[in-house]
Amino acid sequence: MVSSKSKCKICRRLGTKLFLKGERCFSSKCALVKRPYPPGAKAKRARRSFSEYGMELKEKQKLKNLYQLREKTLKRYVTEALAQKEKGGNPVILLFKKLESRLDNIVFRLGFAPSRSQARQMVSHGFFLVDKKPINVPSFLVKLGQEVSLKPNLAKTPPFQNIKNVLKKQKVPKWLKLDIDKLSGKVIGEPTLEEINAPVETLAIFEYYSR
Repeated sequence: MVSSKSKCKICRRLGTKLFLKGERCFSSKCALVKRPYPPGAKAKRARRSFSEYGMELKEKQKLKNLYQLREKTLKRYVTEALAQKEKGGNPVILLFKKLESRLDNIVFRLGFAPSRSQARQMVSHGFFLVDKKPINVPSFLVKLGQEVSLKPNLAKTPPFQNIKNVLKKQKVPKWLKLDIDKLSGKVIGEPTLEEINAPVETLAIFEYYSR
């Protein structure tokens, strides 16, 4: 598990907010706000210049950490998206559609977890159901029309005791429908790139894996 301080260092090193610590990332306490330079004694003074490969690597690392993915998993997603390009598909849309359809991401998007890393842990511990069936695989791809819900017996236990009040403040993407009373959400559409607004240069990531 990545420590709290390490999460902040990841964002500082990549120069981008990846919202790895939930609400704290939106506040003035955010480490990137306080120290908008890479970690290290000399980093504040030094200005790094990246080669083309270095820039591609940086963008890849951004996406990997943003969605809390293993290297092998991200590579597979990118390879599959690029393969669809030969069939006339848009690899960028295909990549993000898969990333957003992951069960851990949907748990995060619905507001049940303050960060994707916590959502991943919750799913792994079996806190959620998909169409009333227990699923403990974070990478499980939730399809159109499927429902994700919190196990009923967990509603009154930490960290879900105040979850309904938390969900009332959650801004849910248009492709998801949240039912606060039932503590569930449903996939009713497909995510758009404009709505996702990921802070990465996706084409650079494709170039990295095409080398």
